[in-house]
Amino acid sequence: MSDFQDALARSNFLVQHEMETLLYSPLSEQLTAAMRYSVAGGKGLRGFLVMESSRLHGVSEGRSLRAALGVECLHAYSLVHDDLPCMDDDDLRRGQPTVHVKWDQATAVLAGDALQADAFKFVSETGGSVQVLRRLIATFSFAAGARGMVGGQAADIAAEMSGGRLTLDEITSLQNAKTGALLTWSCIAGPILAEADEKSMKTYGDALGLAFQIADDILDVEGDAAEVGKATQKDEAAGKATFVSLLGLDEAKRRAQALVDEACEALSPYGNDAQTLREAAQFVVSRSK
Repeated sequence: MSDFQDALARSNFLVQHEMETLLYSPLSEQLTAAMRYSVAGGKGLRGFLVMESSRLHGVSEGRSLRAALGVECLHAYSLVHDDLPCMDDDDLRRGQPTVHVKWDQATAVLAGDALQADAFKFVSETGGSVQVLRRLIATFSFAAGARGMVGGQAADIAAEMSGGRLTLDEITSLQNAKTGALLTWSCIAGPILAEADEKSMKTYGDALGLAFQIADDILDVEGDAAEVGKATQKDEAAGKATFVSLLGLDEAKRRAQALVDEACEALSPYGNDAQTLREAAQFVVSRSK
């Protein structure tokens, strides 16, 4: 295994282990089960980025783990809600029935709500000065909300409902919010916790987030549903504008690799210490799920 694969597996193990203890409702066994089910089985990329960006800046694992828990909870909540019939209407996630299929829609909504609340609780427990916590939570909220992930989701749904064809600039802006904002936050969490300059890690995160989405669009065309763990070729069937539909498959692949190169270049100030993050960028465009 590469250093990146080792680090990804380790961070994901730590996050999942903590989730088994910390995610629960004393009022509902079903809600507890649905919350834990929602966070299980993922790659844990966002949590890894939090922990690796923190390691790069000398932040203790204990502090970064709390922030990693937060971002993984928030990501899981977004997937649970995104899979609902009123959104993307998916029956499969990570190769397993989606939460509303396994239980029901009410349980899925409530599990997502609870995960979102716990996400902010965990981020608030990272420690440090009031100023550091204020910035960490404020940037987390921005990335998650109407000016970030949720706003991007709303714009995506509006475009699909109207049947309008997005331009490349419009889809880039939309995906920078919907997918990229939370990935970028995961990358700047480390320097925020260390009270260090965020510029290089933000550049890295912005490029990584867009490359990730282009790779997702490519997987929707080329991926095998059994390996991807969810339905594929849905975007084309729905007539949805994607990077592949706008650029073509070959150009989309070139654009994704160029973004990876940009992300890696942003890590130059960190030298060899950032090699694991360089490997992470290459993984984003070479993954099969």
